[in-house]
Amino acid sequence: MPAIVVAVVVGVLFFLGYRYYSSYLARKVYALDPAFVTPAHEFNDGNDFVPTNKHVLFGHHFTSVAGAAPIVGPAIAVFWGWGPALLWIVLGTIFAAGVHDFGALAVSVRHKAKSIGTLAGDVINGRARMLFMIIIFFLLTLVNAVFAVVIGNLFVGNPAAVIPIIVEIPMAMAIGQYIYKTRSSALIPSIVGVIVLYALILVGQAFPISLDGLAEALGVEQTRNVWVVLLFIYTWVASRIPVWMLLQPRDYINSHQLFIALGVIALGVIVGMNTIQAPVVNDVPEGSPNFFPFLFITVACGAVSGFHSLVSSGTTSKQLDKETDARYVGYMGAVGEGSLATGAVLAATAGVAASEVEWNALYADFATASGGAAGNFVNGVAQFANNLAIPLDLATTFAAVVVISFAATTMDTGVRLQRYLVQEIGEQLRIKVLARNLTVATTVAVLIPLAMALLPGGGASGYTFGVLWQLFGTTNQLTAGLALSVIAVWVTRRGRNPLAAIIPLVFLLAMTTWALILNLRNFIEAEQWVLAPLDALIFVLAIWLIVEAVLALVAARRERPAVPVEGTGTGEESVVARANPDQATSDVPLGGADRDDRR
Repeated sequence: MPAIVVAVVVGVLFFLGYRYYSSYLARKVYALDPAFVTPAHEFNDGNDFVPTNKHVLFGHHFTSVAGAAPIVGPAIAVFWGWGPALLWIVLGTIFAAGVHDFGALAVSVRHKAKSIGTLAGDVINGRARMLFMIIIFFLLTLVNAVFAVVIGNLFVGNPAAVIPIIVEIPMAMAIGQYIYKTRSSALIPSIVGVIVLYALILVGQAFPISLDGLAEALGVEQTRNVWVVLLFIYTWVASRIPVWMLLQPRDYINSHQLFIALGVIALGVIVGMNTIQAPVVNDVPEGSPNFFPFLFITVACGAVSGFHSLVSSGTTSKQLDKETDARYVGYMGAVGEGSLATGAVLAATAGVAASEVEWNALYADFATASGGAAGNFVNGVAQFANNLAIPLDLATTFAAVVVISFAATTMDTGVRLQRYLVQEIGEQLRIKVLARNLTVATTVAVLIPLAMALLPGGGASGYTFGVLWQLFGTTNQLTAGLALSVIAVWVTRRGRNPLAAIIPLVFLLAMTTWALILNLRNFIEAEQWVLAPLDALIFVLAIWLIVEAVLALVAARRERPAVPVEGTGTGEESVVARANPDQATSDVPLGGADRDDRR
């Protein structure tokens, strides 16, 4: 199958999804109203709450949600065949991620740009907020652990990428200082930063850096683990400094890298006319994880990501100029993520191997497929770049720099968010040393994922990267399930049809609990006493979420009005609004929550 055919078909399906399904969501499910005064205007402070052009906001939102996860997950999932992986990416993007990302943004905007965790407490109940905090703690722990392993493996496999990535840190800090002190636009400095970063690839080629000797001197079996420790030392420092000093300027640089990478993949596929070498459905070896349900939690962010609800409700909702912009920013952000996942599938099936025999060697079993996924993407993108007359060695380093940059930015954000969460948990439990001591909170936020990345060690314990990724996938899908629960209850209470949120919610929770049960049995049989209790705890959280969602939806159906509340999605007032103007200016009571919707 020519890769260009797949790319065109997927592109057309994504276009149709945005054109028709997102339009239905905007009009009939979320009832967007252009006359609604968004929090960006109501609370405009020139800092967090700032009305932003929808195209600019889309760029910020997309680069915030896109990272290494939609690359690694699909690059592993093609183990079951490119057909199932791509089918779930397309369906998941259109009918799950689009609903989830768009909905989290729309609901947050209607409630003063509150975070999805706060909304879970308001819309469902106080227990749901605690559930959210626990699930997010596990999600961030696993995010930070898996991306440390991804970066460590890529540094070992691509030593020429080390210098560009290391130099990017002080360069980003210099750009941050310049922007902060001069109050100038970030566009030109960040473009210059990208140019310098790619110029450093030549330096990296001339002076590759390997820590094999250091690992041997320290008696560490895997060089990757030395990198993992160094990465967490770096993130401990990075999470302590102001966001404008490093995190934001790195985001500026990586936003350009994201679109450059997508452009290289698209152009490389067109010019090279690469052919997919992997089977549509793969005959996997006996003993491999089952297609159902593991493909869905393995693709994870490539189809739907709970992490996106944190971004939609955490920062994007504070910058939305018009409520109707939520369709473009939220749904298109999901489509962009699906496009990156599609690129990962093509790179791991059409770019990485010249024949089916070659591909089968790279995906001989699940452990090989999962451990080499990031490297397969890098080599696939390098081949696409080579189609554009870029030397293969430089193209490989370029692709590695892109993936490492995305993963490092995710780690920077993840450790910072986990530190916030540790402090919030400390406040809830009245543990002052966690709530008020920044050093202690940051150390806890670093040590727990570091232990996850290092303790099992692979080898005899059977703890492979694929297992770690699956645990990440389950917590990610649980987070998405909680966000979809909030959206479904909110929509139901307004007398509108919640099936757009309920169907993906039920599917995600079914696949997640099924995978957790199968993994728990496997861990107990293998006597893996680190993984079994962790899996069991995540399973309990899944059951808790299912119970809370069912109870909340049943209660919401009893409270739903006879006529849908709020606008029609075109700016016209509903029947309820004309009959009762007071109800039109505030939200339906949310089980004791504040009446937050205002015009």
